[in-house]
Amino acid sequence: MPELYPEIEPYQQDYLAVSELHTIYYEQVGNPSGKPVLFLHGGPGSGIDPVHRRFFDPEKYRIVLFDQRGSGKSKPYAELQDNTTSALVADIEKLRQHLGIKNWLVFGGSWGSTLALSYGVAHPESCTGMILRGIYLSRKQDISRFYQYGTHVFFPEQWQAYQNFIPEAERSDLVAAYRKYLNSPDAAVREQAALHWTAWESQTMKLVPITVDKFRQPQPMEAFARIENHYAYHLGFFPTENYLLEQVHKIKHLPCIMIHGRYDMICSVNAAWELAQAWGAQARLSIIEAAGHSASEPSILSALVAATDEFKNF
Repeated sequence: MPELYPEIEPYQQDYLAVSELHTIYYEQVGNPSGKPVLFLHGGPGSGIDPVHRRFFDPEKYRIVLFDQRGSGKSKPYAELQDNTTSALVADIEKLRQHLGIKNWLVFGGSWGSTLALSYGVAHPESCTGMILRGIYLSRKQDISRFYQYGTHVFFPEQWQAYQNFIPEAERSDLVAAYRKYLNSPDAAVREQAALHWTAWESQTMKLVPITVDKFRQPQPMEAFARIENHYAYHLGFFPTENYLLEQVHKIKHLPCIMIHGRYDMICSVNAAWELAQAWGAQARLSIIEAAGHSASEPSILSALVAATDEFKNF
């Protein structure tokens, strides 16, 4: 089974001012003359990680990674102002132009798949294809199922901690309630809200639940929780409930490999199925048995590396 490529360091690391307020961190890895590929991280708010560089053959690919607004090393940290899907799409296009890349393969998982689709329908001419993992369409039904009613029946003990942080009178809309506490003027309250929000997601990410240890440091935890909640509260900033499915005709000429865990409790496999049906012949959906949401689950990881290997010689 395909495994991650060896650890590698960037050949370029820099910042790009994308607005009067926001500056994004980006890096390039691999072969400067290789096939351009853009990696889009999830969350939103999680930022990139060195492991993300390793999904791609460094001899074949020119790999571009960046921290989305408010995430990772981008500035200002955890900033919600002017942080919208359309702004992120504009940032991607500015980065492409800044790097002198004509078009690129777009790779995104979870929220990264949402952003990849959003970018694709806005700039189809800038894309050569897509690899999408853990498809997330950011519809009200998708958000409600995970944060309000649905996934909790599989993880009752984890749900209890997530729900009980919020006073009982405010639990009819947990996304809105968490928004209040994640934006509290009290830093201690913000930190506890971020811990509970992040713990719920981290413990439902894999087929076998994990702990929240990865996010124990307050800074990445707060950025992840605040920005993710911000996008959930605003339903991804899309104008209609099924916006991405309605717009997929603009990119259905592009080749796409979709990879989704059968038992993904964060992003329902049904969303991937609906997207594949709407996309048509150029899309191939691989439903991975005995897998949840995380890209680090061995069978999903192998499928992702196999997909990048398939695209590298196109």
